[in-house]
Amino acid sequence: MKTFYDHNKVIVNLSFHRNYFKQKARHVLVICKYQQYWLLTHHKKRGLEFPGGKAERGESTKEAAYREVYEETGAKISVLEWIASYQVMGLESFVKDVYFANISELEIKDDYLETLGPVLIEENILEKRWEDFFSYVMKDDVLELCIPYIEKQFFSEQN
Repeated sequence: MKTFYDHNKVIVNLSFHRNYFKQKARHVLVICKYQQYWLLTHHKKRGLEFPGGKAERGESTKEAAYREVYEETGAKISVLEWIASYQVMGLESFVKDVYFANISELEIKDDYLETLGPVLIEENILEKRWEDFFSYVMKDDVLELCIPYIEKQFFSEQN
């Protein structure tokens, strides 16, 4: 398990082991790749970030991942893999599942709900995320830990 502080100076615990936390995950973060691009969404208030959100009543985090990615970007997922979970220890603690999604296609939509739709980034996302128009959600250690894991698991020469 890795422990760090997020943007709001709140303790975050991240684990690459399923069901590590007693508290059930009810939120998702979906790190998306479409061809050679990272697929983000432009949140109307926070800026650029990977898609995600809360699972609805009766919905698993995996189902929420598919729904949130489509709602926020119009993307259709071909492969979805659980990567990690992290627990945010704020006034109301919560657990979020992190998934990696390989995107098969992008559909143009009339409405992307609370976002302005998809944004494709080809550059190194770990360097690019520090720019002002990126959400604070992109700037903590979750991505610092998960992106190298994804690159090793899914994009290394050995695979």
